[in-house]
Amino acid sequence: MTSKIHGNLKRDLEEELKTLSGYYPVVTVLGPRQSGKTTLTRLAFPEKPYVNLEAPDIRAAALFDPRSFFDQYPEGAILDEIQHCPELLSYIQQIIDSRSETGLFILTGSHQPSLIAAMTQSLAGRTGLLTLLPLSMMELKRSDLLENTMEEIAYKGFYPRIFKAGIPATKFYRDYLETYVQRDVRQIAAIKDLRQFHLFLKLCAGRTGQLINMNTLSTEVGVSSHTVKHWLSILEASFIIRILPPYFENTGKRLTKSPKLYFIDTGLCCFLLDIHTSQQLAQHPLRGSIFETMIVADQLKQAINTGKDYTFYFYRDSSGHEVDLLYQTSEGWVGCEIKASKTFNPIFFKGLKYLSSNLSGNLCESKVIYLGDTMRFKIGYAENFKEIGDLKAKPDVD
Repeated sequence: MTSKIHGNLKRDLEEELKTLSGYYPVVTVLGPRQSGKTTLTRLAFPEKPYVNLEAPDIRAAALFDPRSFFDQYPEGAILDEIQHCPELLSYIQQIIDSRSETGLFILTGSHQPSLIAAMTQSLAGRTGLLTLLPLSMMELKRSDLLENTMEEIAYKGFYPRIFKAGIPATKFYRDYLETYVQRDVRQIAAIKDLRQFHLFLKLCAGRTGQLINMNTLSTEVGVSSHTVKHWLSILEASFIIRILPPYFENTGKRLTKSPKLYFIDTGLCCFLLDIHTSQQLAQHPLRGSIFETMIVADQLKQAINTGKDYTFYFYRDSSGHEVDLLYQTSEGWVGCEIKASKTFNPIFFKGLKYLSSNLSGNLCESKVIYLGDTMRFKIGYAENFKEIGDLKAKPDVD
């Protein structure tokens, strides 16, 4: 299994990465730790020299004499973990501005404020930006690595190293969390009490797929609501969570109403909830929320991997009409309802029916993703969660 994922697993983002390298002199791949950025870039550009700026000696040499460092790579290079050396971006700017070439440098890095600020200043208009999240279900399925049940998939999570090295999920996420909190969080923000931040993470995991109540969170953690907002922004900037705003025709309401919180990776969410086996997840009261989290994250990955710049929303009104996921494509709006049930019930389409009649613009696709067999209906379709890779509308049948 190790050789299969290392040698044959093709990441869906690779095509978009190669396309952008033909448009820009620099392409930057951002993403969380261990999402596979290094493997992706090296497989996509095997001819390019590879430089790991996380290595202290290489980093020191590059910063001590940048001009000599870049003289070693006249045809460009892959510069891994560029967030450690944002000062190099100004030198990259000078190099690419003196040459009319595309695809010279491929950069990878974590999304940190200092890196984004440096890119905005030095590489604005000169770099294509991509995000690589952990594996999608279709990527796992294509390599015959998708587990048999929802609980096994969600508990194990989607980070490539778990599959590549056969690391037990609990061990991987324990080490991952330690590295994230001790290194990334300390670099992004001066958090004095890391135990308090760890408590905040666990409380967020317990709210995945739910509305965020800033005041309740601040009371439970023992910090101000301003601090809660700041910490949520840190989690989102480092690809731990995704915040979904509510959809309203009035744009102002989207900014003021409570959003929903989703973890990007269900394996990490399960670990924070002290779920250590798939059997434990099957009996857990948050099983439905975790399934919803997994599907929302997967739809997000599919959009990002194919270069689609969708804004994802959820819909909920005062009359109780709800739709879990809503986004707009060039063909119109897509609505998606997510149910952790093996038995289909026509009531699953209730919110979608209402939305199709009341949404300004065309609801071109309505779908329910649940745990049963694929079924199709006149007003939309329902599908098995292992077959969610096709975002295109399917033909309706009576």
